[in-house]
Amino acid sequence: MRALVLGGSGNVGRLVLQQLLERGIQVRALVRTPEAMPNTLSANPSLSIIKANLLDLSVDDLASHVKGCDAVICTLGHNMNYGRIPALGVWLNPRDLVVKATKMICDSINEVQPESPIRFILLNTVGVLNPDGSDKHVRGGAERGLVSLLTALLPPYTDSVRSAQYISTQVGAKSKFIEWCTVRPDGFIDGEISEYKVLDSVQHAFYTPDKITKANIAHFMCELVENPKTWEEWKFKMPVLIDTNQPSK
Repeated sequence: MRALVLGGSGNVGRLVLQQLLERGIQVRALVRTPEAMPNTLSANPSLSIIKANLLDLSVDDLASHVKGCDAVICTLGHNMNYGRIPALGVWLNPRDLVVKATKMICDSINEVQPESPIRFILLNTVGVLNPDGSDKHVRGGAERGLVSLLTALLPPYTDSVRSAQYISTQVGAKSKFIEWCTVRPDGFIDGEISEYKVLDSVQHAFYTPDKITKANIAHFMCELVENPKTWEEWKFKMPVLIDTNQPSK
């Protein structure tokens, strides 16, 4: 089995790489700064590092890296800070990094035309509502209004919303080459792999987030790659992840 990881030098992406390699999976990692990778990862013979800025690649270029892979994992996101200036990164380009990456990945998979569908696993956020309406039982009118305001004002949030909408509504379940899962973790925290819950929909109000360790997020994404039962249960869905044991509030 082989997986392509985009965003492997980030907080969650690095853990995804580590856990995939520990499972014996061959990994290709497309990263802008390979030197940021720890030696414990970069020296692994099962890891092939591709130095590139995704948005500088053509669909043909990306397809050459997708070819031969069983899964593509995207953990790309926005850096909220710029240097020592907090929150400045929110307003910097590329503001549409994730939705562009999502479209490029889907286009490249379609270009490869694999014999069996490739699993596309996208890291998103619990703040994004499922376009199928399954979260409306928790998010009332006022909260949906807040979500609309955030979508209009905060570029990273807009990017997350648009990427989820694209894969859910434009790709959907109709592609014979792409199967997908959009993973929606709650508040990220540090910590080890532990017991966690995978839920069909949002379970709490927008302003009372639960927590999940980044290690558990990576664990679930790796399960989607390796475990056929897990994949069959969650493909074409947007599962929410929370730790079973929540830290004291």
